[in-house]
Amino acid sequence: MYFFANENDEPPHVHVQYQAATAKFWLNPVALANNRGMKPSELKKAGDLVRANSNLVQEKWNEFFSNKT
Repeated sequence: MYFFANENDEPPHVHVQYQAATAKFWLNPVALANNRGMKPSELKKAGDLVRANSNLVQEKWNEFFSNKT
């Protein structure tokens, strides 16, 4: 999971990569924003991972972008 430093003008979200495929998930509520090549089973695993860690990811988002302003 990762953030892009130039995306703090969007709602909190995280990018997930598996091999060459990526997906973007909004954090509140957790929802798929876009998918670039992940298979349905991979998307389910990625979504489950984001949901299981959404509080931590939101905390890290806040820390990361509060240091960018």
